[in-house]
Amino acid sequence: MAEPETILVLNGPNLNMLGTREPEKYGHATLADVEALCRDTAATFALKADCRQSNREGELIDFIHEAHARKMKGIIINAGSYSHTSIALHDALLAAQIPTVEVHVTNIHARESFRHHSYTARAAFASLCGFGIEGYRLAILGLAAKLKPKA
Repeated sequence: MAEPETILVLNGPNLNMLGTREPEKYGHATLADVEALCRDTAATFALKADCRQSNREGELIDFIHEAHARKMKGIIINAGSYSHTSIALHDALLAAQIPTVEVHVTNIHARESFRHHSYTARAAFASLCGFGIEGYRLAILGLAAKLKPKA
């Protein structure tokens, strides 16, 4: 049996605090819940989800470079607040040339004005926000549709 094609699910700063950080905004699901959701959803499309999280911008960039080197088929990224500040993440995503979907748990457009702009969205073919952790499932569905993997 062939090894499933791999996608990178990349979570940025403070997402390790899901479940306890501002539950009125982010809900009670944990990062472990997000990762299980991603692995289960990816598996339905014969994909393997390699889930990573870091609070450090450079490490996130290294993960993107690794995805390129390993010829991963797609990236789901929730760069957290780095979405709004990191040209370096934007550039890494463009350099990797891997189909990318940006995800945010909350609706960034209904929040503070500094969150309305996303550099990472400019490097993605799609962006989802405001669906809670279900946004990750929707992102994988959209990515799978774009990739058209063999089921």
